[in-house]
Amino acid sequence: MLESKQYHLTKRMRWAGRVIGLLAAGFLLTMLIGTAIAEVLTEGWEPITTDIEGVLLGVLGIIALAGCIASWWRDRLAGILLILTAAGLGIHIGLCAGRNHFLAWLMMGFPYLAAGVLLLTAWRLSRKTA
Repeated sequence: MLESKQYHLTKRMRWAGRVIGLLAAGFLLTMLIGTAIAEVLTEGWEPITTDIEGVLLGVLGIIALAGCIASWWRDRLAGILLILTAAGLGIHIGLCAGRNHFLAWLMMGFPYLAAGVLLLTAWRLSRKTA
C-alpha cells in the first residue's frame, strides 16, 4: 500500500516538473523569439550586432528546452539542467538587470528551480521503490 502511494506521488511530481518546466521554457523562448523578430522588423536585415546578454539568454533557453525534453527519459539529467538554468538566470539577472533582482529572478528563474527540484525528488523516490 505504501509503495503504491509513493509510486503515485512520484508520478505526479514528475508530471508537475515537466509541465512547469515546459511552461517556463515556452515563455522564455517566446519572449526571445518575439524580441528577435521585433529587432529585425525595426532595423531590417542589416547585420545585427549581438550583445552578450542576448546570447546568454538564448543559451539558457536552449539548456532549459533540453532539460524539458530530457525529462521524458532522464529525470536526473533534466533536473540538473533545469537547476543550472535557474542558476544561470540568477547570474544573468544579477549582472545585467537594473533593480529588483530577486523579483526578476522569482519571475524568470524560480519556475526552473521548482521544476528541477520536483524532477530530482521524483528520480530519488523512484530509485527507492526500484
